[in-house]
Amino acid sequence: MNNYAARVLERLRRKYPNELEYLQSVQTWLEMIDPALDNYRYEKLDLLTRMVEPERMVTFLVPWVDDKGNAHTNHGYRVQFNSAIGPYKGGLRFHPSVNESVVKFLGFEQTYKNALTGLPIGGASGGADFDPRGRSDREIMRFCQSFMNALYRYIGADTDVPAGDIGVGAKEIGYLYGQYKRLLGKAESSALTGKGLTYGGSKVRLEAAGSGTVYFLARMVESKGDTLEGKTIAVSGFGNMSWGVCRKAAELGAKVVTLSGPDGYIWDPDGITTQEKLDFLLEMRANGSDRVSAYAREFGVEFFPGKKPWEVQTDIVIPCATQNELDVEDAICILANDVRYYVEGANMPATAGAMKLLRLSPKILTAGAKASGSGGVAVSALEMAQNSIRYNWTRAEVDDKLRQIMGSIYDASAAAAAQYGLGDDLIAGNDIAAFKKISEAMIAQGL
Repeated sequence: MNNYAARVLERLRRKYPNELEYLQSVQTWLEMIDPALDNYRYEKLDLLTRMVEPERMVTFLVPWVDDKGNAHTNHGYRVQFNSAIGPYKGGLRFHPSVNESVVKFLGFEQTYKNALTGLPIGGASGGADFDPRGRSDREIMRFCQSFMNALYRYIGADTDVPAGDIGVGAKEIGYLYGQYKRLLGKAESSALTGKGLTYGGSKVRLEAAGSGTVYFLARMVESKGDTLEGKTIAVSGFGNMSWGVCRKAAELGAKVVTLSGPDGYIWDPDGITTQEKLDFLLEMRANGSDRVSAYAREFGVEFFPGKKPWEVQTDIVIPCATQNELDVEDAICILANDVRYYVEGANMPATAGAMKLLRLSPKILTAGAKASGSGGVAVSALEMAQNSIRYNWTRAEVDDKLRQIMGSIYDASAAAAAQYGLGDDLIAGNDIAAFKKISEAMIAQGL
């Protein structure tokens, strides 16, 4: 690692010794961009320090009352990481695991993911350690309203535009936007994305992250003179990302044969390709049980309790669940199965050791989530554009724009890898492409 980068990382470790997700993300990124750190201006302007720490971090308490009249207090966060190329943009996550380290990691990753879209948006993230599972709609509404009471001062169409993430779907976005509108006294539709179609949402948004991942995959496969037709895919999770991957893969001639949850994984050799199966995934997600075994019971397929889907032999692997779900042992299993393509849907789903194994293996072509997982934010930015011009594009128009954006992201990643003699290392390529774009904008704008 470059000496300047090593000093920046060491300072960060001393400052945030317990924020492991965040530190892992920064370390991996610094290692990836190392070939591009040959410009003396970066150290002279201390650019890396300003790129690895957020421009602003907001923390707040979220008090709310349950249906029995009992008061609860959760902790809310918003990290506004970088605004060099546009207003802050990133998801809100409601999950018990949310803390400062998690939102910093997500905001850092989001900054470079957003830069690759080619759209004028910066990076942010946020959320709360609130678990919406098992809560009534009224309880979720009261929590969202209290959360927005604290957050609204720091967001806006030209400041920071939150969207959904784990635990924050259309219902939560609706409650958040409704409270935001009441507090401001005006309908600022571009202040949040992921809205319902009746009040400024975009078509394709629900499946955008998964569809974008498959469009990236299709371009990657095409670059090798290959095609998705007839390919089998192992997927983890069964949320919106996984659902979108299943839907678009089937449309392009491939089939997803696994899904997973906290209880284990299912194997469906016929593939999750029919409308009935796709609709059932939405029902599973909506009921809040967080158990994938329901799919096995419904369609009579095998369920493997307590196991991960990477032991199934497929052509392609797409982890779509959460960070660090795939470890070194899983990576060894994937390589032993002669998987040809590994593409990330979730943010940082592989541990550092697992990613190193996959990335350096000549047997498999690997792409990271900063590139392949950008579909959701791409359509979120398109939603902002539609709100701005007061016009809604058709589903086909949005889908085509998404396809073009994901193809451009692949091309930019491949070009950066080639420029620095990195061969097919798309992960380093996408980090370098995003780094160069943001660093040029920061240098142009001065200190």
